[in-house]
Amino acid sequence: MNIMHNKRQQIPASRVLQNPICFLAFGFGSGLAPKAPGTFGTLAAVPFYLLFAKLPLPAYLALTLLLFLIGVWVCGRCEQILGVDDHSGIVWDEFVGLFITLAGAPASPYVVMAGFCLFRLFDIFKPWPISWLDRHVHGGLGIMLDDVLAGAYAWLVLFALLNFGLFKP
Repeated sequence: MNIMHNKRQQIPASRVLQNPICFLAFGFGSGLAPKAPGTFGTLAAVPFYLLFAKLPLPAYLALTLLLFLIGVWVCGRCEQILGVDDHSGIVWDEFVGLFITLAGAPASPYVVMAGFCLFRLFDIFKPWPISWLDRHVHGGLGIMLDDVLAGAYAWLVLFALLNFGLFKP
């Protein structure tokens, strides 16, 4: 199957909602938002984060790693099914990126909002090497990797703010 490069190509909702792989890749349908699907995908990840935040940190990290590995396959497979390279509606990577951003953080509303905003900033602006990864690594791994790094950058900033007392939960 040829992969097209129009990341914003309109995909019929029925194609996503009727296919379990694409349904997951599109963040349980949140990636179908006509504007800012990445932001809607990240927002859809928040309740899952709040559920997972109750886990002991090693279990939380193991689950995040498992979701990353599943995401590499799910996102790559959905990309093939749709025939579109890294479609903007594929937002499983935003789920994992947010989970990385908030790993070990207190699950207070202010921390979650700050982590959400930091992750979205890094994911949207893609400072180096995120932008390089986004352009040069393709398939499911490429879809996932730039958001993993955006999540890591956001995690570093969030924890610097928390640990240096610049931000209070």
